[in-house]
Amino acid sequence: MASTTMGDVLPTGGRVFTSIPDLFFIPEFVFGGLVWILVASTGVKYENPMGWVMSVSVFCFVMTTLWFFIFLCGANRSSSWPALDVGYHFVATVFYFSASVPLAFITVLEGQAFAEFAALAPLAYVSALNSDVFLEARKIYKLHIAAVVMSFLATLFYFMHTIFSAIRWKRS
Repeated sequence: MASTTMGDVLPTGGRVFTSIPDLFFIPEFVFGGLVWILVASTGVKYENPMGWVMSVSVFCFVMTTLWFFIFLCGANRSSSWPALDVGYHFVATVFYFSASVPLAFITVLEGQAFAEFAALAPLAYVSALNSDVFLEARKIYKLHIAAVVMSFLATLFYFMHTIFSAIRWKRS
């Protein structure tokens, strides 16, 4: 009967791209980076919730990059790494969820304000300057919708990574 060694628990090198929990690094990069880009491109109008969203997306992007390179280089050989993997991804899941909910709330409020403005001031009666403001607000609203979707997708991938990492940790 073969014994399970630490080498069988966490992948290193190219095996990171073939193991299920670690394959989630790629969508975490993509969706986390998109949240960062989409929120930053609209300007931060609501400093408190949007600042938290930016902090979470930058923190998780940098930490996931560091975590990925640790796995890729094979520096994850200690027996504490499976637990650290679960712990980091749990924290990232909680952070992203705590950022996604206020981002969605702000976006819903923007959508309501946008709808009220559109109902009260049809474009035919708005001056050229106001129509530019109206169109810019509409563009920002659409970018925030995309940021909300990407933020919840990032939360989902961090959550799945946490679950599969916990299963791998319990097997070790």
